[in-house]
Amino acid sequence: MNPIDLINSKKQHLARYANQNGANGELVTIESNDNWIPRPQKNELKLLLTALEETGISIKRSSFDALSIPKGVTVDFNDLESIKASLSKIVFIEIKSANQDRVKEDFTGFFFALTENEIKAAEALGNRHQVALYNKKTSEILMTTVPEIINRAKSSTWQVSVQL
Repeated sequence: MNPIDLINSKKQHLARYANQNGANGELVTIESNDNWIPRPQKNELKLLLTALEETGISIKRSSFDALSIPKGVTVDFNDLESIKASLSKIVFIEIKSANQDRVKEDFTGFFFALTENEIKAAEALGNRHQVALYNKKTSEILMTTVPEIINRAKSSTWQVSVQL
């Protein structure tokens, strides 16, 4: 194997590992909250987004990772009317996880990216959108919002991602 092929294979491995590691953080965070469920999939997700659109809110399917549903509220995600009846009570949650030693107890040093879709979802949903910061080293979770994160940021770098 030549050096370029070796580097490329390592990059692919790291990309897969980072994606799996993030997904594992999401699962742990969801499982540690009794009233959270993972983002619905397939038709259930389509119906949820349709119910939102009927209220004038349009978000992308990738703009949240979980839903918080209050105790006592039952939602059948295969039934549009059931979703509509409970929609105002559902909180959409984006989960960001980190396992770096530099992350302090107050989450100082936590580094992550917010996508345009996540920011737009936060704006559209208002107080029905939250961000869960999860520290894998300490198992601590900090619930916050996109505006709070931006106000608290020590630095930020904006970038444009493109696909040709």
